[in-house]
Amino acid sequence: MKVRIQANSIRVRLTQSEVRRIAGGSSVEQTTTFSPLAKLCSRVESSSQVEKPIATFENQYLTLSLPSNEARHWAESEEVGIETDQPVGDGTSLRIIIEKDFECLHPRGEEIADAFPRPVRAVDTEHR
Repeated sequence: MKVRIQANSIRVRLTQSEVRRIAGGSSVEQTTTFSPLAKLCSRVESSSQVEKPIATFENQYLTLSLPSNEARHWAESEEVGIETDQPVGDGTSLRIIIEKDFECLHPRGEEIADAFPRPVRAVDTEHR
């Protein structure tokens, strides 16, 4: 799982096995430790209790919950991601983006064997 937070936007990229786990009703978690007393736990889960994707932050946990049926459909389709805006008050919203993690075009030393194969497009073939 890769988590990117920028201003009022949260973007998460998930590998093939992580997408399968979420579609199967499980969750995916990771922890970033800043010190012995400070950490950020990130979780993406499938939930029958939500009607649209939502983000919560409580007790050091950032949790992104996806509706179970939407998670299954996304996992089985060619769709790259799920996006939504979550109102947070004062006319402000939080942009939530959950995507499949694709192979990099150029090796960067962090290649993930479990990444989704990059779709072949006209742009890709021009660079070969």
